[in-house]
Amino acid sequence: MTVIERIDQDLKEAMKAKSEQRLSVLRMARTSLKNKQIEMQKDLDDQSAFAVLKTMIKQYQDAISDFQTAGRQDLVEKQQQEIDILSAYLPPAMPVEEVEKIVKEAVAGMQASDMGKAMGAAMKAVDGKADGNTVRAIVQRLLSE
Repeated sequence: MTVIERIDQDLKEAMKAKSEQRLSVLRMARTSLKNKQIEMQKDLDDQSAFAVLKTMIKQYQDAISDFQTAGRQDLVEKQQQEIDILSAYLPPAMPVEEVEKIVKEAVAGMQASDMGKAMGAAMKAVDGKADGNTVRAIVQRLLSE
């Protein structure tokens, strides 16, 4: 079952359960996925769907930092719940040790000393299975050694 099919199925279950917040988040996710599908003019594979969901999560995280600055704890909690709902559809994150091993191999393989080139190689190597901030921290540490 693809991610889009899982979201559609959970959308129906949320309607039946009258879970307003879950229903709202899944509708937004479905709309974003549909818009991306129209933009690409082809069906989305799971990797493309994951990219759309990660973009949505990033937007929610940005909103959380804005709400914290404004002192709106109620909205921070709401956004965090929405992130939790969307995160359930993403593959589990790769352990930091495994990310570090892959990044070391990628950076050593190309003898990169420039941050940009090293990040490019590292991000290709982890193939979206790790958070960019985690990869950046590892690359910075490796380059400073």
